[in-house]
Amino acid sequence: MVHAQLAHIQEIQSDEWWRDITVPMLEQTRKRLRLLVKLIEKRQRKPIYTDFEDELGGEETIELSVFTESNEFERFRTKARAFLSKHESHIAIQKLRLNQPLPKMDLQELERMLAASGVGSVADVAKAKSKNKGLGIFVRSLVGFDRESAKRAFSGFLALTYLSANQIEFINMVIDHLTAQGFMDASLLYESPFTDLSPQGPEGLFSPEQVGALLSILEEVRSRALG
Repeated sequence: MVHAQLAHIQEIQSDEWWRDITVPMLEQTRKRLRLLVKLIEKRQRKPIYTDFEDELGGEETIELSVFTESNEFERFRTKARAFLSKHESHIAIQKLRLNQPLPKMDLQELERMLAASGVGSVADVAKAKSKNKGLGIFVRSLVGFDRESAKRAFSGFLALTYLSANQIEFINMVIDHLTAQGFMDASLLYESPFTDLSPQGPEGLFSPEQVGALLSILEEVRSRALG
């Protein structure tokens, strides 16, 4: 296992490799080396003791605005979810749940509805769009994704070739996530619970071509909510 990654291990020890480093490069290195961590020999170290007294200064009240903003946005999400649930028959919401293409005019109507409903301010709606890279993604994360529509998105992939029980379970876990959350970032395929089934992520179960097809489906599902 070490020999297979030896060239990369030597490469990342050079200063040149770390120049202009990017997040995808670090993520790829993490995935390549994570199974080697258990091979590092453990060494017992002597404990280090310190002996000094703490010196306390005067009290000062500090307002942590980041937590206040987070709580306010969560309240907006809760109110927006309740509002959208009451209007789930709206054509734009149905299109999002059923993975149907969403014209920009439908997204504009959703934005108008949320702003006029009083569940949040214009700034809240703008923040929702920014955090989720689109209002459609935000709305779908609240109203969910129709399970049968999620299955249909993967029907061609499932019918493409014979799949093992573990492969089918992996796809079903993806469908479960889509149904509950409305969309899925591909990076989650390399986290639990997916790595509980396959420590290497989808590459541990599927061919490169199948992984590419899987990622394409997730991107298509996401893009249909963007308008």
